[in-house]
Amino acid sequence: MFRLILIIGSGSFIGGVSRFLTTRFVQNTIISIFPFGTFMVNILGCFLIGMLYGISERSNFLNNEWRLFLTVGFCGGFTTFSSFANENFSLLKDGNFLYFALYTSLSVFLGLAAVYLGNLIIRII
Repeated sequence: MFRLILIIGSGSFIGGVSRFLTTRFVQNTIISIFPFGTFMVNILGCFLIGMLYGISERSNFLNNEWRLFLTVGFCGGFTTFSSFANENFSLLKDGNFLYFALYTSLSVFLGLAAVYLGNLIIRII
């Protein structure tokens, strides 16, 4: 059990650092009140987790430890619901209702679509 905790924790660490760097890069590249950085990591993370679960279902390419490292650890650390909720709260508090509606609806819709697409690509390959 301790080994699995270390495996997941290592993946979370790498995912969290990757999220920070990716979000910072996107936010410094695209200047906007819309939170593109968190939006991008969440959609990318959804696509990646869809692919990883597709790989897991299709073959024995990923053993249980690698699957946990990549999905629960890395993807869990890379994507972030708490930042998503906080950014939505800030948009509402500042009266940016259009951006709030766009961010929330696009994140949910495109997140689900990205998981499906990632899984579909693996099934097709």
